[in-house]
Amino acid sequence: MAVDATTLGHIERSQEIEGVATITFHHPMSNSLPGKLLAALAAEIDSCATDPEVKVVVLQSKGDRAFCGGASFDELIAIEDLEKGKVFFSGFARVINAMRKCPKLIIGRIQGKAVGGGVGLASAVDYCFATEAASIKLSELAVGIGPFVVGPAVQRKVGLSAMSDLAINATEWRDANWAREKGLYAHTFPTIAEMDEAIAALAKKLANSNPDAMAALKKIFWEGTENWDELLSDRAAISGTLVLSDYTKNFIAQFKAK
Repeated sequence: MAVDATTLGHIERSQEIEGVATITFHHPMSNSLPGKLLAALAAEIDSCATDPEVKVVVLQSKGDRAFCGGASFDELIAIEDLEKGKVFFSGFARVINAMRKCPKLIIGRIQGKAVGGGVGLASAVDYCFATEAASIKLSELAVGIGPFVVGPAVQRKVGLSAMSDLAINATEWRDANWAREKGLYAHTFPTIAEMDEAIAALAKKLANSNPDAMAALKKIFWEGTENWDELLSDRAAISGTLVLSDYTKNFIAQFKAK
């Protein structure tokens, strides 16, 4: 009996360090993100934004391999009309906008490979740590779509030239060193343990910093993105249209048949 991957996965929130909320997402298929998980992730970030006990947020995924496999192919292939397509891609838009609007600084923990929407998540955090295994790829064009929703976040972090490189060379992995040189990752580490030690140290420092100062800094960091609610909605409509193409349907079907 086939398993419906769109119903799998979960979001967890923990607070082991005072003032530091850790949001963890998990899906058995390389931590991919179906619509229900995207909605839950955005809601959890919104919750942290208004929680006075939270001073800083750490975003991570479960496991020691892939950080995020991007969109759920099971859900993509099931999209039958433009409205459903726009709704699905708006899930990524909601998560990016939730991170953008959250007044708390968000630290990204990237322990493994990030694809498509996963690169978008890494780009939308405020400070990103990664292991040397955290290669990245924007594979959307190869699927027949294009990184329209995550593109603004990626471009903001690495610049138009690097984003164009990722988007055009859609089948090529870029290693963690490349991502660090382009500004996506602030630091890279040989092991997960070393990365976690550095994350804990920074998170503790931030948790004891002036929350008003951090909120003001974050507002400055995100200047010029005030139109992203509308922009990312428009981009979701582009992706929602393209996912209906025969090219994309055939590509996903062939990929799942492997």
